Amino acid sequence: MGRLERRIFALNDEIDRISAELHQAEAELDVHRHLDSDAQRDAAVYDSPLDREDARETTADVARFERLREHLLDRIEEVTAKRDRLLEKLG
Repeated sequence: MGRLERRIFALNDEIDRISAELHQAEAELDVHRHLDSDAQRDAAVYDSPLDREDARETTADVARFERLREHLLDRIEEVTAKRDRLLEKLG
């Protein structure tokens, strides 16, 4: 196996690793969205400072996981494009 083939296999492994990380991040994002929904409802219903603070924190968590998700999607796209360029060279 040549250097080019080893590089392609390494990129495939990286795509798999990032995809697994993306799957985990999406699962955590779903959990945080549910928590945020509950926290927003509690803040609206009970109108206490603690509930409002909790709502702000859960909203920030959702935004953080959404950014992570977008970053991972972008990274998969970059690595896939790199792998595809190498595959073209392999011909």
